[in-house]
Amino acid sequence: MKYSLHAREGDLAQLVGLTHKHFIFTLKAGERFQSHRGIIPHDELIGAAWGSQVFSHTGAPFFLLQPSMSDILNDLPRTTQILYPKDIGYILMQMGIAEGQTVLEAGTGSGAMTIAMSAAVGASGRIVSYEKNADTQNLAKKNLERVGLAPRVDFKLRDIQEGFDETDADAFFLDVQTPFEYIKQVRATLKPGGFFGTLMPTYNQVEKTLYALKKHHFAFVEVCELMLRYYKTNPARLRPTDRMIAHSGYLVFARKIEPSDDPRGEKLAKEIIGIEEEREE
Repeated sequence: MKYSLHAREGDLAQLVGLTHKHFIFTLKAGERFQSHRGIIPHDELIGAAWGSQVFSHTGAPFFLLQPSMSDILNDLPRTTQILYPKDIGYILMQMGIAEGQTVLEAGTGSGAMTIAMSAAVGASGRIVSYEKNADTQNLAKKNLERVGLAPRVDFKLRDIQEGFDETDADAFFLDVQTPFEYIKQVRATLKPGGFFGTLMPTYNQVEKTLYALKKHHFAFVEVCELMLRYYKTNPARLRPTDRMIAHSGYLVFARKIEPSDDPRGEKLAKEIIGIEEEREE
C-alpha cells in the first residue's frame, strides 16, 4: 500500500462511521459508495485529505481513512479461517521475513498470510504459495488483486506431497492440517539456516511436528501461543473489554541446520536437536 496525504484513484479507502462500523473499497472515478447510511460519490473522496470527515447524501458522517493491514486482513472475503493479525505480526518477526526475500508457503487459504508476507518482502521480493484446492486459490488471487499485491506472488496448484520446485528459500510457512507429514519436503526447499514456521490448533499436532522437526535436522525450535486483550478506552473507567482473543493456535518455529561429520560438532548438534534418546512413537 502507498501512503499519501490525500486519497487518490486506485487507493484502498476505509469509511468509519460513528458506531465504528467500517467499509473498505477501492476508489474509482465515477463510482459511488452506498450503504444503509446513504451514498457518497467516489469523486468526492478522491483528493480529500486522509483523516477528514465526509458526509453521505443523508448527512451521515464518516471519517475517511487508509485501512491498516489488520483492517484489510479482517475484512477479507474468506472460505477458510484466516490467521489473526496478532499471530501474523509475530510470525513475520520470528521468521525474519523482510525486503527482497524469497518466501514459500503451503496452504494459501483465503490469502491473509500471503498478503502480509508479500507486503513484507516488497516489490523486490517473491512469495511462492502452494494450494491444492482450485476454488480456494482463486479466492486468494482475487484478495491479492484487490490490495494490489498479486504481482509479487507465484500461485501454484499442487498436492505438496509431491514436493516443491524451489530451493534456497529464505523462509517457509506451512499452514496445513498435518504439517508433520511435509517437513522433509520443506527441508529440501529451504536454504541452510532458513526459517520454518507453522500454526496448529491442537497439542497432538504439535507433538507430531516436533518429532518430525528433530528427525529432519531442524533446531532452535520454539512453541508458543499468543493472547490478546483489549481495554475499554473511557479514561474514567479503564478496564478490560468483556471478550478477548485467546487461543487461536500453537505457533511452532525452527531453523534448518546442517549435520556435521566433525566429532567436535556432532555432540553439540545432537544436543540442540534433542534426538539422543528420543524415538518416534
